Amino acid sequence: MAAPLDGTTVLLTGASKGIGAAIARRLGADGATLVAHYGADEEGAREATAAIPGDRCRLLAADLSVPGSGRRLFGEAVAAAGRIDVVVLNAAVMPDSPIDGEDDAWDEAWERSLRVNVVEPASLMREAVPHFLEHGGGIVIAMSSWNAHRAAGNPKLIAYSASKAAIRNATQSIARAHAKDGVLAYVVAPGIVRTRLSETSAASLGGEAAVTATLAMGEWVPPEEVAELVAFLATGRCRHLTGATLDVNGASYIR
Repeated sequence: MAAPLDGTTVLLTGASKGIGAAIARRLGADGATLVAHYGADEEGAREATAAIPGDRCRLLAADLSVPGSGRRLFGEAVAAAGRIDVVVLNAAVMPDSPIDGEDDAWDEAWERSLRVNVVEPASLMREAVPHFLEHGGGIVIAMSSWNAHRAAGNPKLIAYSASKAAIRNATQSIARAHAKDGVLAYVVAPGIVRTRLSETSAASLGGEAAVTATLAMGEWVPPEEVAELVAFLATGRCRHLTGATLDVNGASYIR
């Protein structure tokens, strides 16, 4: 019996750790051919993709804080794989941007958040859309956050929260513009996921126990659950879900 993603080539950004590493493992287990992007952590990307056969996996490095890097990454992915069927936009940064911080730190946090979390992923989508149109369709899956809807729970993460709202909107704009063309676009909005970034954020909010006490299930979202959802969306089996934002937060925030 064929695996769900046999014959599907996926470009995944931010595959080295956290949600991205879990997604890489799930996609590989489901039979996808994976082009796995990493920024600086090549070792993490190799570890996340270790179980994927070499003929179904290629690693590509790109610093998404550099203008034009998303465009170049997509071109390299096509050159490596020949065709991309699914793009998963997962890579992101979460710099502190406190209102009472220094001006230079504020400016740097906003510039980095918008470049890495919005501009380069949007540029990558801009390259993907004509590629998908040429090949009869394709799928974009963008990782947003519950912060995009409820605003930042941590007041130091204003820039991050705004960037996640922006990439959600950009992805939904692609969905609306190209639904008739077979280009599907989904947004995944996790809550508190068990990742290094979330653990760092929790430390500034009174610690893990204090954050956990606010959650309806009393537990953080396992990254593997997010990965399962992404793998399902990558199959394209629910076409009329295109444009939707899927919340993964254990009922802690219900819209």
